[in-house]
Amino acid sequence: MKRTNRLTLAAVLITGALTAACSPEVGSEEWCADMKDKPKGDWTANEATDFAKHCILG
Repeated sequence: MKRTNRLTLAAVLITGALTAACSPEVGSEEWCADMKDKPKGDWTANEATDFAKHCILG
């Protein structure tokens, strides 16, 4: 693997890890509040299902 490819892969992995570490856990109060603030048209099907399961019914 070329050096440039390794550096690109490393940058992508580090960015992904940092982004995931900052996201609240699905179903937490913070996550529910974030979802309430997010436009409904931007929700994925999984987010809508999780919101109903954890924030409305839970």
